[in-house]
Amino acid sequence: MRLRNKPGASEELLSHPNIVIQQPKACKGKWHEIFGNDNPIHIEVGTGKGQFLTGMSQLHPNINYIGIEKYDSVIITALERIQEAGMENFKLLNEDVVHLTEYFSEDEVERVYINFTDPWPKNRHEKRRLTHEGFLKMYEQVLPKNGEIHFKTDNQGLFEYSLHSFSKYGMILNNVSLDLHNSDFEGNVMTEYEEKFSSKGMRIYRCEAQFRG
Repeated sequence: MRLRNKPGASEELLSHPNIVIQQPKACKGKWHEIFGNDNPIHIEVGTGKGQFLTGMSQLHPNINYIGIEKYDSVIITALERIQEAGMENFKLLNEDVVHLTEYFSEDEVERVYINFTDPWPKNRHEKRRLTHEGFLKMYEQVLPKNGEIHFKTDNQGLFEYSLHSFSKYGMILNNVSLDLHNSDFEGNVMTEYEEKFSSKGMRIYRCEAQFRG
């Protein structure tokens, strides 16, 4: 995917340190202090333009959300959405998820969301998939026992791969949906990609994978 550069995006992100956390390594183990409460912390890896977490944070004001996105030309839109809605339970990290364990302590995160991530279809790129075993190990370190990953994608191949990856890791699969928008699942909040793909009649796949305690 080719990203269009947004002039001034980096400077704008830096000008809102209360929302876009500039030194997340220094926050490790202190995120409840950053938010000023003891509410559960949910993170989204590859948060994109922030539509999903914006919706979630409005529906669940008693949960703290952190969106992680490495591209400043994308995350700038998430910042604009937070400012417009005036949400205080939504922070952003303009960082790469590969360093996740440097930002969060053990058990500090209660849930991880992975939505419409790059499928990296070529076999040689398997380790880049956010549901690869290497990433699962990182998620497990920051989640509590029985912590959950909630995963959505439009890509059938990636979904099948992810189900296998979760199962091989010994995780418990719950609420597996092969056609989310024609299921009885309630409370779904759509991402930008989800709206685009579903409007074209494409299936949306979803599952919840839980680590064993």
